[in-house]
Amino acid sequence: MEDKEIIALFFERREEALDETRQKYGRRLFFTSMNILRNHEDAEECVSDTLFKAWEAIPPNRPTMFGAFLAKITRNLSINKWKAQTADRRGGGEMELLLGELEDCIPISKTGLPEAAYEAQTVTEAINDCLHDMDQTARVTFVLRYFHGASIRDIAERFDMSESKVKSLLFRSRKKLGAHLEREGVQV
Repeated sequence: MEDKEIIALFFERREEALDETRQKYGRRLFFTSMNILRNHEDAEECVSDTLFKAWEAIPPNRPTMFGAFLAKITRNLSINKWKAQTADRRGGGEMELLLGELEDCIPISKTGLPEAAYEAQTVTEAINDCLHDMDQTARVTFVLRYFHGASIRDIAERFDMSESKVKSLLFRSRKKLGAHLEREGVQV
């Protein structure tokens, strides 16, 4: 079923929308959540919560990129669950590693002020511009790693390259992103 048809089911408030969404996007959403949480039950719960959030958001929202809309919900739910699970302890988990890798090139807002929201939008646009300028392999690798939380090993297997080559590609991408953000006047 096409996305427009699924979204129409949401607007009609038909529960079939949830079944069709799970059938079309369930595996991808599970993969994203599993890469962050590393727990099957928690990942399944995040996928179910994503469907619930989509049900609440559509209508009135009509996402133009339905898959990306769902992936963003799943990612945010998964990161929030991960933060809650690790609030009392510090570990050497994959998610901490991912966030640490990006720490030097992407600014983190410390406030909830309107200026921070504007800055976040500016940073998002600059990141998207930089990703657009990358070659396809670098772009997909970057998104798999830093949006979907894929491991270095998974990316290496997907692209049939060594783990060291993936690490090198990601390092160059982060450096390119940092330089691009500097040129755009984004304070890191």
